[in-house]
Amino acid sequence: MKQTRLTLTTRKPEAYHIASILDPQFEEDGVTSVLFETREDSGRWSYSIYVPEEEATHWDGIIRDRLGHDCFGLDLMHEPVANVDWVSQTLQQLSPVSAGRFLVHGSHDRDKAAHQRIAVEIDAGQAFGTGHHGTTAGCLEMLELCLRESSGQLGLPRRALDIGTGSGVLAIAMAKAVHIPILATDIDPVAVTTAHENCRLNQVANHVRCATANGFHHPLFAKFGKADLVFANILARPLEALARPMVLHLAPGAQVILSGLLPHQRARITAAYRAQGLKLQNWIIRDGWLTMLMRA
Repeated sequence: MKQTRLTLTTRKPEAYHIASILDPQFEEDGVTSVLFETREDSGRWSYSIYVPEEEATHWDGIIRDRLGHDCFGLDLMHEPVANVDWVSQTLQQLSPVSAGRFLVHGSHDRDKAAHQRIAVEIDAGQAFGTGHHGTTAGCLEMLELCLRESSGQLGLPRRALDIGTGSGVLAIAMAKAVHIPILATDIDPVAVTTAHENCRLNQVANHVRCATANGFHHPLFAKFGKADLVFANILARPLEALARPMVLHLAPGAQVILSGLLPHQRARITAAYRAQGLKLQNWIIRDGWLTMLMRA
């Protein structure tokens, strides 16, 4: 399917403001949106959405309806997106990513990971999560903080969940750091297959169970038992919906790492989880993406 990228480029504050207006619409409709700096330290940021070519005019109209016809005086660019595996091509140009004790690298950088404490090998494929995205790296940084704290009086987690596992990078990192049972789920069966293959590659398949599941409805959750640590790197709207069912699967004092969020969404996510008895313990921003730590 041919796709079109619709892009607005402006200064960082205005770009974040545009994201705050448009993201709720696109989250609800399942449209992929991206906020990024065009070049490092350029001060220019772009907000893009990716839509089927035949729907570009429709989404152009929605953007203009939400922002005003002139889009705050900005040019709304339409660019065709070639049907190639951009993720695989881009990874070859990316260096390993360090987050706390973790180093995420592709197979082409395997030699650089030989002396790292915890190396996670992930090649780009059809599932989200190479470690280079700010949400994934932010989750790894937060995991590092959790493990440091847990090594003290709290004790290390005994079971963990990875909701929306994608490539499995977070589950693999956790399994390598603390050898405990982990249930990793995703709504996309292709992602689950990829995650399972990555677990085998990283030699943690005996610790990580990968399964296709939408939310917490799969019977595997009841069999797995209550978790001491949960990753949920998704988007704001599904994270809000998961708050209530998630608490049924948390052990007392469980730590919940939430990401896939923009900074302006912190208040609404905090409110959703506070309503279920969780408290905001910490939060960090990496590459413009918010990662939050809640505690049961």
